[in-house]
Amino acid sequence: MNPVSIEPARFCPITADGLNRGCTCRTLNRDRLRRQLEADPSLAGLADEIVRTRPQLFSATAVFISPEQLDRMAAIVAAVESVVNLPGYREMVLGTDPAIARLDPGPLGAFLGFDFHLASRGPQLIEINTNAGGALLNVALARAQEACCREMITAAFEPTADLDNLELAFFTMFTEEWRRQRGKVSLERIAIVDDDPAAQYLYPEFQLFERMFNRFGVEAFVADAREMEWKRNRLWHRGEPVDLVYNRLTDFYLQEPAHAALRAAYEAKAVVVTPNPRAHALYADKRNLVTLSDDHALAALGADPEMRKVLLAGVPRTARVTPETADTLWTERRKLFFKPTAGYGGKAAYRGDKLTRRVWTEILEGDYVAQAMVPPSERRVEADGAGTDLKLDVRAYVYRGAIQFVAARLYQGQTTNFRTPGGGFAPVFIVRGESG
Repeated sequence: MNPVSIEPARFCPITADGLNRGCTCRTLNRDRLRRQLEADPSLAGLADEIVRTRPQLFSATAVFISPEQLDRMAAIVAAVESVVNLPGYREMVLGTDPAIARLDPGPLGAFLGFDFHLASRGPQLIEINTNAGGALLNVALARAQEACCREMITAAFEPTADLDNLELAFFTMFTEEWRRQRGKVSLERIAIVDDDPAAQYLYPEFQLFERMFNRFGVEAFVADAREMEWKRNRLWHRGEPVDLVYNRLTDFYLQEPAHAALRAAYEAKAVVVTPNPRAHALYADKRNLVTLSDDHALAALGADPEMRKVLLAGVPRTARVTPETADTLWTERRKLFFKPTAGYGGKAAYRGDKLTRRVWTEILEGDYVAQAMVPPSERRVEADGAGTDLKLDVRAYVYRGAIQFVAARLYQGQTTNFRTPGGGFAPVFIVRGESG
């Protein structure tokens, strides 16, 4: 994993867009990345394992944004938070979701992921996720970068957060979630939970979280949700009690039979779960985008006029797919992107201009929203010895209505896939200076 050096483009304007479109420098120092991933001796060999099994997890190319783009994303996040806190919004959303979503044990939801496309009219919020992966992997990646030229050092290599203290901020977020439900009771054991976690693509991140929690003095382990037990009014895993679950499941309402023990413990408020079903209902259900992009709906809920203005400019117009709207949406399909309301990771999502009649029938039989198409911006990269343009998504990791950290994903195809040469997670840096 030696660093790769490519001559930088010498005539790129030092702006975010200029660097993204014209500079193919590889800023990743792979030896430094190895040291970041394997800082704990127990993780020796993790970097080689990632290269062998997940060769497109990390891009060697950085992504650049302007201060104005970051400020705009922060404003959109704050506006969403202001709406989510409206009593009328909560009543409307929770009234149509499973009963478990109405349970409010206290936690707000760790690692909300606000995903943006960088459009010419400003960042556009494409969706919100409640089990957003990649945070610790992206911290390691951002710390492993090296500037390729003087201009980058002076104008374009500012991270979106204090990298030295991010892990403390993440750990503090989890202790805050704990206190919101348990008060001053001591937090002893954390389970990082998914189904068959070792088989998950982001399993290396689970290992990093385990070491992070241990480093801050809380026992932690990676656990298969199907191995949980509910007995004696506690949640147990292999004979040991569990205090807090860092939930990475995509069974957002804990409806699957295999998750019955976790569900029972959560409903009894015998374990702290973050993110939890309530957070998913309030933020990540795609139906919420219909409200967040509708000025009349926002006004009826009592949303602040300034917040409404921010949302209308930053959330693409979204509509429910219903029998009543089907004909209109089919006619306008080439301008739309169709997403399942409970979807994640781009699964079963479709570009309208690629739709067949067969897929359209499946959409009508499912539960979908149609969102105005916002093409992603692009990042020029060097891959396999040639320059190529990859699509670009930006993810803001959010807690309590504030951005903690920003990362990007580079890809080809309809959705992010971690299969594109030169693609994968990419660090995001702020361009403060400009030259033409």
